[in-house]
Amino acid sequence: MIRATGATGDLRLHEFRSRIFKNTRFLRVWLPPGYDDPQNSGRYYPVLYLNDGQNLFESSTAFGGVEWGVDETADRMIREGIVLPMIVVGIDNTGKDRMREYMPHPSMHPMMLRVKGRRYPDFLMKEVMPFVEHTYRVATGPENTGLGGSSLGALIALYTAIARPGVIGRLLLESPSLWASNRQAIKESRVVRIWPEKIFLAAGTAEAGNAERSRTVVDDVRELAAIMRRAVLSENRLRMVIKQNAEHTESAWAERFPEALQFLFGT
Repeated sequence: MIRATGATGDLRLHEFRSRIFKNTRFLRVWLPPGYDDPQNSGRYYPVLYLNDGQNLFESSTAFGGVEWGVDETADRMIREGIVLPMIVVGIDNTGKDRMREYMPHPSMHPMMLRVKGRRYPDFLMKEVMPFVEHTYRVATGPENTGLGGSSLGALIALYTAIARPGVIGRLLLESPSLWASNRQAIKESRVVRIWPEKIFLAAGTAEAGNAERSRTVVDDVRELAAIMRRAVLSENRLRMVIKQNAEHTESAWAERFPEALQFLFGT
């Protein structure tokens, strides 16, 4: 275990070997203020698991040098009593294998036939979650378990919540790559009966570089939201945000993270 020095609060890095993916990555575990205080020794905390862990806490490891600021945001909102004290676990991607691991279905555009995303739910629930629950004081059950990500990281989070109903109770989907594999995620969503208790779904109007493609991104997000609403997800269970002029960037996701965190884990 390595303690990160460039983060706000207590961020611990664990080198983590996966038997399912047959590779190694870091898990970045951020602990809430007061976690190690003696008076909290019997306290158990909800957990938010986020994909692309490199981009969450430190600009030195983040894509393009821009981080989500998860540590600063969570620290401030916990201290202000806006959200519950919680643990945040960043699950690193593996660089060159990121696309394969985050895509559950073969794709023609881009050409990606040997995908590994169907293994992701087992990777999360049989490897990552047991390790975190064994190492830290974690409150279990769907109401205490969140999962999220952005872009393909959001796509695989959505797939995982659908593939293992009743495990994930809080779902964060930022700019999800719903176009992937001929919009297979949207098709699968239409037959889902059990959705997480709370879902934060967001995109910007300038996601794709040109107006027409950006519009299809927003249309896909609106369609997914409509499917969820038909499944009787009320306003207090589903929050959809379409941000004017927001792009497909870490800074856009960082900007929306406080609202997402409050909606998913608010006091």
